[in-house]
Amino acid sequence: MLETAPPDPSAPPRATPMMEQYIEIKAANPGYLLFYRMGDFYELFFHDAEVASRALGITLTKRGKHLGEDIPMCGVPIHAAEDYLEKLIALGHRVAVCEQLEDPAEAKRRGSKSVVKRDVVRLVTPGTLTEERLLDTRQSSFLAALARNRGGGADGADRLALAWIDLSTGEFRLAGTAADRLGADLARIEPRELVAPDGLLADETLGPILRGLGPALTPLPAAFFDGATAAARLAAFFGVETLDGFGTFERVEIAAAAAALAYLEKTQIGERPRLAPPTREADGGTMLIDAATRANLELSRTLSGERRGSLVATIDRTVTGPGARLLAERIASPSTDPEIIDRRLDAIGFLIAEPRLRERLRAILSAAPDMARALSRLALNRGGPRDLAAVRLGLEAAADVAAALAGVVAPDELAAAAEKLGAVPAGLAALLAGALADELPLLKRDGGFVRRGHLAALDEARALRDESRRVIAGLQADYAEDTGVKALKIKHNNVLGYFIEVAQAHGERLISAEFAGRYIHRQTMAGAMRFTTTALAELEAKIASAGDRALALELEAFEALAAEVVAAGDAVRAAAAALATVDVAAALATLAEVGGWCRPEVDRSLAFAVEGGRHPVVEAALAAEGGEAFVANDCDLSAPDGEEAGRLWLITGPNMAGKSTFLRQNALVAVLAQAGSYVPARAARIGVVDRLFSRVGAADDLARGRSTFMVEMVETAAILNQATTRSLVVLDEIGRGTATFDGLSIAWAAIEHLHDVNRSRALFATHYHELTALATRLGRVENATVRVREWQGDVVFLHEIVPGAADRSYGIQVAKLAGLPAPVIARARAVLEKLEEGDRRSPAQALVDDLPLFAARPAPAPPPQRAGPDPLEAALDALAPDDLTPREALEALYRLKALRPRG
Repeated sequence: MLETAPPDPSAPPRATPMMEQYIEIKAANPGYLLFYRMGDFYELFFHDAEVASRALGITLTKRGKHLGEDIPMCGVPIHAAEDYLEKLIALGHRVAVCEQLEDPAEAKRRGSKSVVKRDVVRLVTPGTLTEERLLDTRQSSFLAALARNRGGGADGADRLALAWIDLSTGEFRLAGTAADRLGADLARIEPRELVAPDGLLADETLGPILRGLGPALTPLPAAFFDGATAAARLAAFFGVETLDGFGTFERVEIAAAAAALAYLEKTQIGERPRLAPPTREADGGTMLIDAATRANLELSRTLSGERRGSLVATIDRTVTGPGARLLAERIASPSTDPEIIDRRLDAIGFLIAEPRLRERLRAILSAAPDMARALSRLALNRGGPRDLAAVRLGLEAAADVAAALAGVVAPDELAAAAEKLGAVPAGLAALLAGALADELPLLKRDGGFVRRGHLAALDEARALRDESRRVIAGLQADYAEDTGVKALKIKHNNVLGYFIEVAQAHGERLISAEFAGRYIHRQTMAGAMRFTTTALAELEAKIASAGDRALALELEAFEALAAEVVAAGDAVRAAAAALATVDVAAALATLAEVGGWCRPEVDRSLAFAVEGGRHPVVEAALAAEGGEAFVANDCDLSAPDGEEAGRLWLITGPNMAGKSTFLRQNALVAVLAQAGSYVPARAARIGVVDRLFSRVGAADDLARGRSTFMVEMVETAAILNQATTRSLVVLDEIGRGTATFDGLSIAWAAIEHLHDVNRSRALFATHYHELTALATRLGRVENATVRVREWQGDVVFLHEIVPGAADRSYGIQVAKLAGLPAPVIARARAVLEKLEEGDRRSPAQALVDDLPLFAARPAPAPPPQRAGPDPLEAALDALAPDDLTPREALEALYRLKALRPRG
């Protein structure tokens, strides 16, 4: 017989079976905070607990020991998990959700040491969210993938491609890109998460762009981007033999798409998302706008990071979430195709001319939920009864909108939308309406969402569950009549369940031959006896299981209804997109009518002529404040007759006069026009702008060691290196961040380069009045200035742009308006007068001599003159440091210190 050694008391205790399970699951999901399900809580342990407690502000406790150390622990309740997930994701964390895969009772039946089966059912990352509470209803949520094919271009250059998926709606797109435009494309798509090969982080050009994404970047092994297997993986996902039916794609684009799908499959763990087939964006199909320009123009958010005050927030009149997302997408990606733009403008013009139809459509749309996101949750088995209801209400709205458009001759954009709205399978909305109750719970496990009368078996189970008291009371009355015992009662406890109770005297009779076999004796009490019957036992079993059966039947009904919706997913998604299209057209028509906006003419020329243009955000802010009306201005950068390049306006004038507003408003007019919107102007003709550049305002980038001037130069360099003849360039105060002559020289050279090399349509605002001389030697440069008027020593800004050049900058008047102390203003005037006297010999010396700015500071004394050689220098020359020991070096240092001059 083998003997076992006694346990070593000094050895650390082994982990419990549950903790062993936790450690194993955690090891399989590195880089993720593990939400480990224990009853009604998700628990976190060890380092995860410490991180989560700090991030979420929850208490850190401990649970037992592991390897002799306390185990840190914290937890969040299941019902509030989404709130905590939202905080963690916003802070850049990823979360692995580990659920119980069986009833804990099953584990108990296997033995006292058995652990409930658990495993990760989902990886939650910024780009894979679908929960309604974790998403912004007015903003898309894209997961993007970047792939590279080395030397894949026709010229031997590297080929890059982006694929981006909105898991919450099923949208799936592809596009080629390049290193010099990757930043602009990412700024346009604005993914919440980007997956890229980890090797790209070391790339000299791409690495800084990717690292700049911070927590939104997820590096992946190169195997995810394997181009050799990408097409097969993509075809297998969509269940097709070939991708030819989806269009023509480059190999690098397919690799990006397959990588995005692989990452989704990894994070969704067995749940197959319902995605639309990938669509490829044509090269050059959208106006390219880099991140700096988007920030300067505040297209989707202000410089402070808020949506309020941005262009999108100002013009958004949509009444649905999908409509708001589509509008934001169009502003982020203005089209360069005049035909597409005209289709959108036709729809707006039609709805302006049909105000009653427009208001009817908006009333219908305002009741339409977010059908596409509800469909996505249902496809991923994360949906609830309210998602089914959202699809039902969306389909009903689709039918109503289609009916409203059926009686009119609508333009192509609206006619195509109406056709999609009519393609949903007939009867789906009616099926959902007949099956769903009026009041619905959030979670399907709560039950009560199937309408009474939809399923007979469910109605029976509910009746038994809900009317058990009435059934028991009726049975009690029957037994009292049968036995003649009026005091007979049917009672219940947790030990016996339901039982009949009578006084002991009556109980003796129930066990007599008179009632033989009909009443079964269960228990004798002091003064009472308890019985049951076959019917009561059967009823008890039915009542006990009625609640469970009712819920099971409801869950079966839910799965059947969800399957019907998912089966019709393509038509449902198309209908949702059509509703968004109608919403945007109606919203922009409302905006144009209320704001007095005009239809722009967009063509393939090099025109840029805006009459009476206004800044939409500034005008809205003035109207909200009830203040002065916005002053409209013209702008004509169109190519002169016979020229194949546009004009460059050189704009001078004082600060606060409106130069920056004028610059920005013309850029925004171009964005709005090519987005397919009416514009804030009396008239506008815009030749398609391929790339928009704006360098307005000052900002630094201290995190990367860049000063304000360095940032200005980097952005200016990007413009001068990339702008084309078809581009629109907006520059403000180039060169002001350095010395006057340096800045003037840079600005001068930049204007010449824009005129001669880039040949772009451009607006260039400056305080360097010397630059206005360029209009006499550069044929397409024209001077313009902001009108001002002086009144009793103050300056009045008229905000009008007129031909000509400013004679001065009125900086002192602006400083006075800003509140500088009166002595400072007076002194500045005196200095300015002296500078303007025209002393060309040495303006700085004139200031020193005539306005003794430095009079209070004594001139520095000349250095003392020594007779003969300096002893300190002689001693230093005599030293040979390489020949000194450490002790000799220390002594030499003391000798040198003694020779140092005093005083």
